[in-house]
Amino acid sequence: MMEITILAVMLVAATALGLALRAREGAVRGTDKVAEVVSARTELLAGAGVTGSVPAVLHFSADWCGPCDAVRRVVAGVTEELSETSLPPRDIEIDIDAEPTLARELNVLSLPTTFVFDAQGRERFRISGVPKAGDLRTALAPLTVADPA
Repeated sequence: MMEITILAVMLVAATALGLALRAREGAVRGTDKVAEVVSARTELLAGAGVTGSVPAVLHFSADWCGPCDAVRRVVAGVTEELSETSLPPRDIEIDIDAEPTLARELNVLSLPTTFVFDAQGRERFRISGVPKAGDLRTALAPLTVADPA
């Protein structure tokens, strides 16, 4: 008789646990944390110079990174070529050792890593490694023309 009682209690407990877990399934929860995360990311980017007023090319580098020199040259060349456009892009270089919080926020896992942001501060492209000048120009050029509207 004792075994049947224990079995019945276990069955009731398992059913209650299952119902409790199922009640949370598919529930819509508030997004207060999402707003906080977006705000923190925006602050970090603004501190780096991505202000959302003009397109920006943000590239992470370090003194010990050999390929980062090539990225510097490519980004500088392309931003110089597009400097006479209606929205000239900003060239922003970030030392990953000096700004680890921003690198973590943007999920930078290797160097060099380059980001292209539009004039509203939205991330449009992410490039790992050394970008080709033509590819970077193709990605950036449409962002440097102001909408006539």
